[in-house]
Order: sequence, then structure tokens, then C-alpha cells
Amino acid sequence: MNIFTGLDEIVQIKYPLAKCTWYGLGGPADYFIRPKNTKQLKEVVKRCNENKIPIYVLGFGSNLLISDEGLRAAVIKLEVEEFAQMQFDGEELTAWAGAELAKLVLTCVQNGLSGIEALTGIPGSVGGAVRMNAGGNFGDIGAAVESVTLMDSQGSIFEKSKPELMFDYRSTNITAKFILNARMQLASADPEQIMRTVKEIWIYKKNNQPLNSKNSGCIFKNSRGVSAGALIDRADLKGLQIGGAVVSEKHANFIIAQKGCKSHDVMRLIEAITQRVKEKFNIELELEIEVWK
Repeated sequence: MNIFTGLDEIVQIKYPLAKCTWYGLGGPADYFIRPKNTKQLKEVVKRCNENKIPIYVLGFGSNLLISDEGLRAAVIKLEVEEFAQMQFDGEELTAWAGAELAKLVLTCVQNGLSGIEALTGIPGSVGGAVRMNAGGNFGDIGAAVESVTLMDSQGSIFEKSKPELMFDYRSTNITAKFILNARMQLASADPEQIMRTVKEIWIYKKNNQPLNSKNSGCIFKNSRGVSAGALIDRADLKGLQIGGAVVSEKHANFIIAQKGCKSHDVMRLIEAITQRVKEKFNIELELEIEVWK
């Protein structure tokens, strides 16, 4: 029985998820679905609920590790034009979940709007960035976001605004399954000055992070104000390798996937790092990366 009758053009079966992640790792999903609009998204969610199929929402796969076995689930990706819109109204920006962060930053520069430069060099989509309050040393997206449009697992659409909408370090109080868009308050500024800031952030990241390797960004959250990378470094774990996964020599909070690497290798290395840091500093490292299994 085809539970997605009438939606065949947007549904793929046993889809290899590895090509959707920055790591290039992970097994297949039972269903991989790319709705063309909100109406289709609602219908997909309804069919999944009726058939008790778990739902995962995929952004750009940059902060994600998927198990080698794949997922007995439906993976939904909001990437078509309707879900990648950017709308400007003076100093206000509404960006949809599938919009790419890199493109968003540069579009704001061109429009002379400042406020999201901190997202420079962070791979990913607006939806994923809002969900985890993406950012770094230079700030985070939550500082600019005023409200979000959300859809829950029953297909109901609603809005959540500050102060009810709260952002914390690498987290938000958003529990809804889908982030549809985010409205941000920016400030007018000289495009050349904004571009200088963007370039400075990019150069800093290029010098301090292994950008030209297969990785997923930072693996662990900083703990009690202490850099997770510094803790891993001080535990002498740079260069530690398990299978095809290795701790970056450039930044210890990055795990690089070398040729032949499996998700299982990355997970074993994560466990080894967590154990060593706990033994040495009595600090329990918390994952920043999402793991789907």
C-alpha cells in the first residue's frame, strides 16, 4: 500500500541520507520528502501521523550525524523555492526555513543591513540555525530574531514572539516540529563596513577551523563557560583516531571524517573524548551535534 498516493513526485523511497549531510555519512531513510508548499507539508504530516511514521526535519545537514543503519522514518526537507524565500521590509527581514545562511548574510550586506554578520562561515539553513541558536564568538542568530512562524506535529500553524520566544546558548524554547520562517530586526549600515566585518570573521574562522575537511562543525557545546575545544586539547586528544574518524589538529572540537569513515567511527570517537575529558577534568561534555539513529 502506498501511503503517499498522490504525493509520489515529492517522495523518494530508501533514500541515501549520506549525500544530504556535511559528513557524507549515514544510511537510507524509508521516505525522503520534499514538499513544494505548506499545503503539501500539512498533507505529508497527516499521512505520517495516520501511519505512525516518525518524522525528522532536515536542514542542510551541517550539524548532524546519521547512523549507518539509516532511519525507519520520514525525513522531510524544506528546500524548494517557497521555503527558501527572503523578504525585506525596511530594516525587517523575514527568512524562510530553507534559506541558506551564507546567501542570507551576503544579501543583507548588499541591502546595507547589519545584525547577522555573526553567521558568517556557518553552514546551514535558517530553520536549523534558529532551532539551535547558531552562532559563535561574534554573536548568535537569536539576537536578531523577533518572531518565528511554526507548525506543530498535527499541522497547526502559529507564531511565537519575544519575550515568549527565548534563545539561550545553542538552544531555544521552540518545541514545534517545524520552523517555517523567522522575522528578524536588522539595522541600516554602510555595506562596505558590514562586508569588512564579514571578511574579518571569515578570515578568523579560516585560520582557526578545519574548513576544507569533511566535518560537521563543533561536536560539543562549551561547558560552564570553558571552551570544549580547549578541554579536548588539554586532554591531549588532538589527532586521536578511531577508524576513519580523527580529532582535528587545527581545532580539537572538530572531528574529521577521513576516507572510509563510518558514523560508528565518529560515535566511538565521541565516546572516547567524553570519557577522557570526564576523567581528567570531571566535566561532562554535552553534544552540540545532533545524532539521528
